[in-house]
Amino acid sequence: MNECNVESTQYCGMGTVISSKVYGAYANEALAAAKQEAIRLEGLLSRFIPHSDISRINSSAGISYERVANITYKVLATAVEFSKNCQGCFDVTIGPLMNLWSYYKQRHKTPSKIIIDKFLNLIDYADIELDANNNAVFLKRKGQSLDLGAIGKGYAADLILEVIKEYSITSAFFNIGGNVATIGAKPDGSRWNVGIRHPRKANGLLGVVSIVNKSVVTSGDYERYYIAGDGRRYHHIINPTTGYPADSGLISVTIVADSSMVADVLSTAVFVAGLEKGLDIIKKYSGIEAIMIDNDLKIYITKGLIKYFSVFEKTEVCILD
Repeated sequence: MNECNVESTQYCGMGTVISSKVYGAYANEALAAAKQEAIRLEGLLSRFIPHSDISRINSSAGISYERVANITYKVLATAVEFSKNCQGCFDVTIGPLMNLWSYYKQRHKTPSKIIIDKFLNLIDYADIELDANNNAVFLKRKGQSLDLGAIGKGYAADLILEVIKEYSITSAFFNIGGNVATIGAKPDGSRWNVGIRHPRKANGLLGVVSIVNKSVVTSGDYERYYIAGDGRRYHHIINPTTGYPADSGLISVTIVADSSMVADVLSTAVFVAGLEKGLDIIKKYSGIEAIMIDNDLKIYITKGLIKYFSVFEKTEVCILD
């Protein structure tokens, strides 16, 4: 094989579609290793797999500690730190609310405030107890449960990229259900182009961001939503402080960062927080760029993306300091 060898794959994993393109002499071997890593991580971190680390923690809530893999312990310890910094806009103990809204979504109905408040009482990242000496995790109260939907895919993407780098890969593009992570630039030196979906046009793009060696993650209200009998749109991004789908004035948030995990968490937290509070959260982390779209389809972008973001439609664009 020569250094220009390219391998592409697409398969289902981690509850979504994983697609990739890898360049290098050992591209095929790198992709095979990446797939095995994705399978391994899903087996540890998915709350939908009965004997995963996360499922065991959830089943033992209010009862006992569960010993977990180093990877699981690390992501939960990191999630607690993010929760402290995100001003109530990110919380991995949101599992009970996710289950509640999933149940009502199937029926295109809305839970009552009384029911929501009952489940909301279970949401508190401070109830995650971490025992570093034994790599053990405990949820303090029965009924509590973890959901890594806003951090797990990003965390996995970072680890998968580390695996394929072991095969001397210097150019790669991974898309894990919308979480895009890259290594380097394209083999010809040009930037990777990542489309930003139009929040209100099916299969349409509002623009494109060009990146090198970065990750791009978008959170929007156009994924996994339903229109209830009251005519309102209920989407899957739940505000941990209200118990309802986030209604911050933003309908799409894209984060560009060195780490896919950081981009994953911040895209959700900023979506929940809204423009002003979201900017305060972003400023706590270095090297973060953002594209935010509000209800009027006005676009707000951070200064670092001015040269690398192209808009496809005539709409107002505001540059943020």
